[in-house]
Amino acid sequence: MKILPAILTNDEIDLEKKIRQAELFTDWVQVDIMDGQFVPSRSIVASHLSMIKTRLNLEVHLMVREPESQVEGYARAGATRIAFHYEATTSPDNVIKHVRRLKLGVGLAINPETPISSVEGLLDKIDFILFLSVYPGFYGKEFLPEVLDKVKEFRAKGFKMEVGMDGGIKANNIKMIKEAGVDYACVGSAVFNHVAPQDAYNNLLKL
Repeated sequence: MKILPAILTNDEIDLEKKIRQAELFTDWVQVDIMDGQFVPSRSIVASHLSMIKTRLNLEVHLMVREPESQVEGYARAGATRIAFHYEATTSPDNVIKHVRRLKLGVGLAINPETPISSVEGLLDKIDFILFLSVYPGFYGKEFLPEVLDKVKEFRAKGFKMEVGMDGGIKANNIKMIKEAGVDYACVGSAVFNHVAPQDAYNNLLKL
């Protein structure tokens, strides 16, 4: 299982600090984007990200209403791939097509309460699925273990695509997340709130 350090901030200076830290120990990060509408909190925006040059691959996780209005900005800002929320748009199919036109990878993020059956018709059009294991929009929320059952159900149905999990992931649950069939875990506070982010990341990988 891969680990993607997850950056959630509303401060462009903090954004660059975390990106520079992550450059020391990984090739990928997830950047969380929040609009204050789909989720209560707000974060940095595309113009902040575009000012930072980095060798990192960027998974941009859009926790925003009407993500179709924002994908171009994040494509220009350097996104490698984009995850958007199924619950945030009336036409997820159109968002997928839009991201494809921009030649980026595309994934669906689904909230803890959203059943797999809601998105099965879209799975052949995307590259990865991101299971939220917290209710989105806040840093350091408590992990919801019932989401592991959703991942197991997804795997039992025979879906082979890349599976991510995002939210509340720490040393005490990372092993069970891997055992559920997750391919990559997005970890924010358990990496960046540590006094030595690289040590925290390496410890999670070891576990």
